[in-house]
Amino acid sequence: MAKRRRTNAVMTPEFTGRCASGVCDPVRTQGLKAPAAKGTHDLVVLDGPGLFVAAAISKQGGANDLTFVILDIDGRNVTNLSFAAANNQGLTQHNPYGLVLLHSPVIKTMTIGFPTPLVFKRSLRLSVKVNESNVVQIVANVIRGSA
Repeated sequence: MAKRRRTNAVMTPEFTGRCASGVCDPVRTQGLKAPAAKGTHDLVVLDGPGLFVAAAISKQGGANDLTFVILDIDGRNVTNLSFAAANNQGLTQHNPYGLVLLHSPVIKTMTIGFPTPLVFKRSLRLSVKVNESNVVQIVANVIRGSA
């Protein structure tokens, strides 16, 4: 019988290589599009398996905030929302839905993060669809862990 140890109030077998709680092997992946012309741009594409922890997508410039942030996991859409829609829906402060829009006079940042990590088996794709002119740059950061 394997020895068991107590870690963060969770009993785990000794030397299994599994994390007791939290996310194992977290890593950040960044994507950049500068300038971001009208059209769809893949910013971060990850092969699975893995855990999606969070993302932050910053947009500088643009005329009307009709740039959509699209997150697909294993070919299924998780979110597809424009910066303008996030503002109009009042997603401008912490909320349980998982999307928040933060903005300054120069940069708007949409964050995505849910109470628990989302598992992806095959792929994770974070992209934007730019439907406005004069977007200087879009920067995306995705935090993932191992499954």
